[in-house]
Amino acid sequence: MDNGSPPAAPSYPTSLGTSDAETISLLGHDLADDLMGSVGFGELAMWLVTQQRPTPGQVRLFEAVLVALADHGFTPTAIAARLTYLSAPDSVQGALAAGLLGGGSRFLGVTEDCGGFLARALEEHRDGLPRDPEDEAGWDVPARAAVRRARETRSIVPGLGHPVHKERDPRTARLLAIAAEEGLKGPHLRLFEAIGRVHPEVLGRRLPLNGAGVCGAALADLGLPVGLLRGFALLARTAGLLGQLAEETRRPVAGDIYMSVDRNAVSVPPETA
Repeated sequence: MDNGSPPAAPSYPTSLGTSDAETISLLGHDLADDLMGSVGFGELAMWLVTQQRPTPGQVRLFEAVLVALADHGFTPTAIAARLTYLSAPDSVQGALAAGLLGGGSRFLGVTEDCGGFLARALEEHRDGLPRDPEDEAGWDVPARAAVRRARETRSIVPGLGHPVHKERDPRTARLLAIAAEEGLKGPHLRLFEAIGRVHPEVLGRRLPLNGAGVCGAALADLGLPVGLLRGFALLARTAGLLGQLAEETRRPVAGDIYMSVDRNAVSVPPETA
């Protein structure tokens, strides 16, 4: 029965940011007094997602991943951002969005795909994983099974191969070394390393472990949600795209790219079924 009292105000709980007339709070801390000038952006990004403040070693590995993924030159994502900026120089957000929307299964998405592939393999073989993390032969067993399963289902092993780095991806060894130095080489990285050892005997050829794949393994070992790993790749690439747009203002190439395609377009008859 309505007694005339006003309805209770709705409540929307959050552990992230809130504010009032005098203060801004983030993660339970005063933003201005506790965090600004004391917390780095990479540290904050991990903290926001995990709700736990990362250790310096975790931050070092996480930021190494961000650096590894930030920019790879004139990739489709960079070209899309530059061409969008050429078309709409008043819309930096549109140019950034255009570049980020190109992060998929061929570019940037491999980070998440590899993390997911490794997580599924670890779950499937959780009862047979080696007790000793240094037991390479023990890790080779689930790695071999995962590669065989991929071959049987005619699916790819995310993180194997690279269109440019045919022999070795220079990022891979460095990221593995940083993880080892910080005591953060966990099951995802160890399984990925094992895949690098055993895949030639299954696939009949040797492919390098690419940097995007090892980034996914490292992020998963840091305890970040596998379903959000592409977001971290996009976070890194945002910085790269900002650099691309800044360079476009200083040394523009988007107009030349556009004119090259436009002036070299060849008219052909429509295809028929």
